[in-house]
Amino acid sequence: MGGALVASSCADQLDVNPRQSLTPATAFVDLAGYNGLALNMYGRTRAFGYYGQTMMIAPEVLADNVLVIANTGRYIQEEVNADRAGIGIWNLNSFGAINDANIIIAGVDGATGTDEVLRNRIKGEAFFMRAMYHFDLARVYGYEPGREVNGWNKATVIRTTPTLGFSDADLRARSTNVEVYTQVEADLLQAISLLPTANLGSPNVYRASKAAAQALLARVYLYWGRNDRAEALATEAMATAGLTNDGTGLVTSANYVSSFNTFPNPESLFEVEIRQVDWSTVDGVNNSISSLSSNAIAGAQFILSASLQLIASYEPGDIRLQTWTATTRAGFAGPVYSSNKWRGAKGLYLENLPILRASELYLIRAEARSKTGNEAGARADLNALRSKRNLGPVDAGLSGNALFERILQEKRVEFALEGHRFFDLKRNGLDIRKHRNLPAVPFADYRVLNNLPLGELQLNDKLEQNPGY
Repeated sequence: MGGALVASSCADQLDVNPRQSLTPATAFVDLAGYNGLALNMYGRTRAFGYYGQTMMIAPEVLADNVLVIANTGRYIQEEVNADRAGIGIWNLNSFGAINDANIIIAGVDGATGTDEVLRNRIKGEAFFMRAMYHFDLARVYGYEPGREVNGWNKATVIRTTPTLGFSDADLRARSTNVEVYTQVEADLLQAISLLPTANLGSPNVYRASKAAAQALLARVYLYWGRNDRAEALATEAMATAGLTNDGTGLVTSANYVSSFNTFPNPESLFEVEIRQVDWSTVDGVNNSISSLSSNAIAGAQFILSASLQLIASYEPGDIRLQTWTATTRAGFAGPVYSSNKWRGAKGLYLENLPILRASELYLIRAEARSKTGNEAGARADLNALRSKRNLGPVDAGLSGNALFERILQEKRVEFALEGHRFFDLKRNGLDIRKHRNLPAVPFADYRVLNNLPLGELQLNDKLEQNPGY
């Protein structure tokens, strides 16, 4: 259903790709048709060029969490932050998902059907997904508001109307980061008003929920530097999800490692479900996070390991260290580490991917509080999380930059191989830290922003390339 109509258009491609000769009038008459399109929209999220691989792995390799231990041509250039080696998500998949959302938002209110709960849910999901894709494009291709280098504030193209054919397509310039963030905020506020609640870690988290939208908005506010709002939305999301200030609701240390091989993850607020029918065995061995980062299944590529710096940064007793197993890799001298987060526990390199986890809410709020002077509150949030990771409280006198760095460190080990590290450094205006004696990438270096594809620039003369490329 979702693929029955052109539901995709790269931001500036006039390329419309109809799967069948159906029109909106015949494809999207009732709520079932729009629900089918929503499923298509979700399906794009698991693409290997998005959260299926790139958005989870590339931000770790570009920073100091993950090293490459075999030269298969994958992530070699990203590890050394080579020119034009980054996170390439400016493509038909990203803008296709945005277009799916735009079709739903524009038409679902007029669809036949009496289930108003479903209608609101589908519409809320579309607002959520449109926000997520615009936000991800903005943080890959632009600076965060207030962190601009030499005044460069271009982010991504904003699209809020559907492209159903060539007559609808147009070429647009990139909007500013503030314009994109303002649109994302508006979309997520709409999503929050429309979406149902979902029990933490229940199968309902395979689709967007109110808590997921609140959590994503809290993350957006943190990137935006609106720390008071980040704290407020994190608190609201915690309440919606049934989390308490002492960490109740998070998995215990005894269940932490196994939670990543439980589907859905008990801490998931929003999780990408991947089923066997969604890819082939060849897809799994070639492209899955499991195959690239773990040797749990015979025949895995196992080309990525935790860096020695990451391993050394875990505190004694931290249960999160057990998400890595020391092993060997033929042809690579020295210890390497296989991931126990991504083990292909559903079979044939297959597993789900948690995109928003409950623990992030504590770290968002801790960072926001530390930046607004509530250091006691920040320490309390750190301690709530640490109590579930087999660690004691931080020093009661921890404050200032030392407190901020401790929060970054907690985020580093909590979300290793989940795609946060590069962005956590970038959004704070910090140099991109590296491993294996590789030089840090200065924050003002042009490589901190990804380059726009050459084909897009040739197609659309309204687009401006990022500086330095």
